[in-house]
Amino acid sequence: MKNDKKDNQYRINEQIRVKEVRVVGDDGSTVMSTRDALRMAREQEVDLVEISPNAQPPVCRLIDYSKFLYQQKKRQKEMKAKQVKVEVKEIRFGPQTDEHDYQFKLKHAREFLNEGNKVRAYVFFRGRSILFKEQGEVLLLRFANDLEEYGKVEQLPKLEGKKMFLYMAPKKAGVAKKSQQKMDREKREAEQKETARQEMEQQQANDGGIFANVKGGDELLKKLKGEE
Repeated sequence: MKNDKKDNQYRINEQIRVKEVRVVGDDGSTVMSTRDALRMAREQEVDLVEISPNAQPPVCRLIDYSKFLYQQKKRQKEMKAKQVKVEVKEIRFGPQTDEHDYQFKLKHAREFLNEGNKVRAYVFFRGRSILFKEQGEVLLLRFANDLEEYGKVEQLPKLEGKKMFLYMAPKKAGVAKKSQQKMDREKREAEQKETARQEMEQQQANDGGIFANVKGGDELLKKLKGEE
């Protein structure tokens, strides 16, 4: 058994002063007196470690305390590594941004949101361009609408000094939710393609007849038509 004074992050061994504890292990859990739990720890040459002091009764494990601390630190490190660091990426516009520049910045914003980052877009008004603040607001609202499949608006356009800000956060990773408008458009396009395919097949059947499915039938059909 280890020295009780080596670490006070968790109560161990004789530091545990309640009458009974719940001892958990791979084969389940058992409620017993703290005295019996300490005796078991001595017999197994490990420590009685209190891992959940607020439970009734407190929950403990029979484990080497150094090993237990190592496992805790390893688990925390793994959890930290899995956490995605969210950055705030800035997109800057002028009140009269041209279409080419707009599309270029829109593309970058999509990439930022797909990577799990937030986007802070803003229009900077220099000098008398503040007169075009409504135009800047319209631009940012269009920007938000064009990104609705990739992000959600956290703050609508808001003027702060000489800048008007729009904040967007990414939607769930790997799930780009389609707008109803886009789904309807894709459905119409699919129906049009299917109709065109059927019309083509029908036309080929009318033109080719028995030659349509014969190898070299097209050439044979052309020759026949030429003879006519």
